[in-house]
Amino acid sequence: MALWDIFQTNTGKVIHKWVHYFPIYERFFQEYVGKPFVLFEIGCGRGGSLQMWKKYFGPHVIIVGLDINPDCKDFEEEQINVRIGCQADIAFLESVIDEFGVPDIVLDDGSHIMSDIVNTFNYLYSKTNDKGLYIVEDLHTAYWEEYEGGVGVDGSFIEKCKSLIDELNSVHTRGVLPESGFSKSTMAMHFYDSMVVFEKGAYGRKYAPEIGNS
Repeated sequence: MALWDIFQTNTGKVIHKWVHYFPIYERFFQEYVGKPFVLFEIGCGRGGSLQMWKKYFGPHVIIVGLDINPDCKDFEEEQINVRIGCQADIAFLESVIDEFGVPDIVLDDGSHIMSDIVNTFNYLYSKTNDKGLYIVEDLHTAYWEEYEGGVGVDGSFIEKCKSLIDELNSVHTRGVLPESGFSKSTMAMHFYDSMVVFEKGAYGRKYAPEIGNS
């Protein structure tokens, strides 16, 4: 069943998602349907998205919701686990990984505060499966002062992403930028309205052969 159909016909807990996110989700998530893997969703909202992922991905997914609100524990059910803590608390994130293993998909829909997003990413990205996905959504807040954002504001996650583009291409900078853990473990960065999708993976030897007749 298509994710959009699950959303539109939802009669369970409330799901609150931007409409334009659904084609993006489908593009990157469809290969996980029916397979065993671990999904971390940071920010449980009103519990509906946790149920949506369960229905979409099937009986083998382990869903872990992370939220600072203790009331979110009520969202637990078969396949859905909720752990309470601050997304920027490294000890908390480490305890969740110790319990459930490394995530294959991370979906940050948490506080939307820039320092929280950055601190979570700085720790959790390197811990995510080396062929997994890391998604930060609702990044329109990167342009809002009340979320520590603003156009060109140092410390916003959008500004961090701009520097990560250079890091992704560090091998071509003729030594100006050294290769990093990020550049060695990232295949692509996909930018959409209010969302960034990091596609993890490693290239083999990078080279550009000339093939054919002169």
